[in-house]
Amino acid sequence: MAAKPRFRKDTADTSAPAPASDETHPVDQTLPPFKMFTSGLQHVAAMYAGVVAPPMIVGPAVGLNARDTAFLMGASLFTAGIATLLQTIGFWKIGARLPFVNGVSFAGVTPMVAIGRERGAEGISVIFGAIIVASVLGFVLTPYFSKLVRFFPPVVTGTVITLIGVSLLPVAFNWSQGGNTTADDYGSMQNIGMAGLTLLIVLVLRKVLRGFLQQIAILLGLVVGTLVAIPLNMTDFGAIKDAGLVGFPTPFHFGAPQFEIAAIISMCIVMLVCMTESTADMLALGKIVDRPADERVIEGGLRADTLGSAISPFFNGFMCSAFAQNIGLVAMTKVRSRFVVAAGGAILILLGLCPVLASVIALVPLPVLGGAGIVLFGSVAASGIQTLATAALEKGENALIVAAAVGIGLIPIAAPQFYHAFPSDLLVVLDSGISTGCVVAIVLNLAFNHWGGKGTSEPAGLSAETEAARTPATAVPH
Repeated sequence: MAAKPRFRKDTADTSAPAPASDETHPVDQTLPPFKMFTSGLQHVAAMYAGVVAPPMIVGPAVGLNARDTAFLMGASLFTAGIATLLQTIGFWKIGARLPFVNGVSFAGVTPMVAIGRERGAEGISVIFGAIIVASVLGFVLTPYFSKLVRFFPPVVTGTVITLIGVSLLPVAFNWSQGGNTTADDYGSMQNIGMAGLTLLIVLVLRKVLRGFLQQIAILLGLVVGTLVAIPLNMTDFGAIKDAGLVGFPTPFHFGAPQFEIAAIISMCIVMLVCMTESTADMLALGKIVDRPADERVIEGGLRADTLGSAISPFFNGFMCSAFAQNIGLVAMTKVRSRFVVAAGGAILILLGLCPVLASVIALVPLPVLGGAGIVLFGSVAASGIQTLATAALEKGENALIVAAAVGIGLIPIAAPQFYHAFPSDLLVVLDSGISTGCVVAIVLNLAFNHWGGKGTSEPAGLSAETEAARTPATAVPH
């Protein structure tokens, strides 16, 4: 007798047991308004620095003044909110419909700076044109790219998730030191001490609080840490004084996009990197929220990524992709509702439209954010280790696959100048430990567990949930 297919209203879940008819999966549950807002705000606080950092780097590199760079930052917040809503709420076949946060991708910073330096003030228009073309091509390729999910058994996903967490930890360490390597107080005892105090506050709050307050311990830790930093003159109120009440990111503020083949090729490479990282992030998040991401979910998520990236340049924003740091927040708080992250997306849009509110979030000193980030990013790595525990490392060459992939993935972290002699186009991939580790894990898994007549039916370490995720996707409507 053929198995009866399971149907869900919002998203495909082909691997987790179907809940009772009167139950709603935690991913699809809503929270009371206040909890929705504060939990969403916590996501915004975790990702804020990551969203505004790329425009802070690219703006001056293409010759923009401080005011135009601030405009870019507001536009990036606005477009990150739009991309996040596309992911969490979605429509048609667009959106992973998971608690998935989108924002400006760091993968594009290096090539965008190179494009801007070569073309001066017009560089920003060339960047926007290249992003539009690369994003449209990515949208077209999404149905084919999503089929790669069958090459992500636990030995691969666990490795990639671990690398995501480990790759993010240096960001937290940099924040803990002050964030600006040229500042006189970079790495000072005061900065590192504040990061350590914030970390301690978060751990204590997680230990002593219960219920909802425990879930927002990160947000509370950021608030307490910021209050402690005020009398130490570690907060900058200048941003509030200079910020306007309302500021809409005028479409094509810097002029119409320009299309140059070299810039387009560079951004197409970045798009492939972003799609690879987003696929790994969706697999990681699906594992954490107990709704494993199958081919259809990944296809919807990649469509949201590429559509959000295509829309962003119209509002002066950059390429958008998954923000792995928020996966750690989901893992730590256990709040799995996608509507919480959607609330965070709405807050991002509001911040983009109201510079004063955005500057309030910016009051959080980077050392405070760094202390909380150590917990957040470490949680992602811990989730990866949990996944590897199910990957049957004692069988075949699975342990060797993990060893090689993690080792190569750590090169950009442990030795940032390792690939300095390589062509700049290759650095887009090689400088991302997540991308290189992911590629190595996939290739070695194929070599040891698929090719050469070894393990022709199933690769070693393939879990039941991965097997379920790969087969019946076509029977379940999105």
